[in-house]
Amino acid sequence: MGDVIHCLPAVTDLHRHCPELVIDWVVEEGFADIPRLHPAVDRVIPVAIRRWRKHPFDRQVRQQFGVFRQQLQQRHYDLVIDAQGLIKSAWIGRLVDSVTCGYDRNSIREPLASWFYRRRFAVGRELHAVERNRLLVAKALNYLPESPVDYGLQITPAGFDWLPPSAYVVALHATSRSDKEWPEAAWIEIGRRLAQQGLALILPWGSTIELERAQRLAGGLPNAVVAPRLDLASAAGLLAGAKLVIGVDTGLTHLAAAVAVPAIALYCASEPGLTGVLGSAFHVNLGSNGSPPDIETTWRQVQRALNQ
Repeated sequence: MGDVIHCLPAVTDLHRHCPELVIDWVVEEGFADIPRLHPAVDRVIPVAIRRWRKHPFDRQVRQQFGVFRQQLQQRHYDLVIDAQGLIKSAWIGRLVDSVTCGYDRNSIREPLASWFYRRRFAVGRELHAVERNRLLVAKALNYLPESPVDYGLQITPAGFDWLPPSAYVVALHATSRSDKEWPEAAWIEIGRRLAQQGLALILPWGSTIELERAQRLAGGLPNAVVAPRLDLASAAGLLAGAKLVIGVDTGLTHLAAAVAVPAIALYCASEPGLTGVLGSAFHVNLGSNGSPPDIETTWRQVQRALNQ
């Protein structure tokens, strides 16, 4: 999900500099709702590589791939840009009869992918992922991305009837790996301090294990609400209405930065370095691999964000 979100500002730049272009986006099916949030994207084409590779010779998979390929070939494209820089994404780009562009072999995550491109561009690997995407697309279309980072999303805050009447903070406690989780005791302490300031704590979830954690956290807090299960579009609306989002290393934390709400990212088993949250609103990355942020450091940043 993070790779998809990191590419949104490049689409904003592209539309701003070349408004006459029609932009289509190929994206893994589970994240298709994200590019649909960008008003400059005309058509979203879902692909199911993650699902298909589990049963590559299944008849249904072959049929679905055939449909996907037909969708790619319904339009003539003047240019295909592979912003992900992986062999699988580069291969998909070559399914289209067009000029393919991507990073050169010294700039790319998987150097072999560069062989699939007809045009290759050098982009510094020391840049943040958002800036790498912006620069790649700008080089492919021959302009300079001089404007500030703009994800291009205009999300209306959600008006769910289960939301509390008071202002709320969203706690994104769930992530793909257990070592990336922030301790439950730390979440509860932050939640208690927020309650003292009259702020509710919203706890989203995406799996049974995450729901159980959300329920445990809510059980120890007077101000917590366990959200119902949300799709990505609904989650964006929830985040857009928050006074603050605090989240571990997960795609939704990046989505919070993309919808321009204050965001605090907590890193416990990964490095924020070149892929940390980046946005136009208040944002900060805390912790690192093996050094999770402590409660007091986090609370100081919470106070900074709330006082913006």
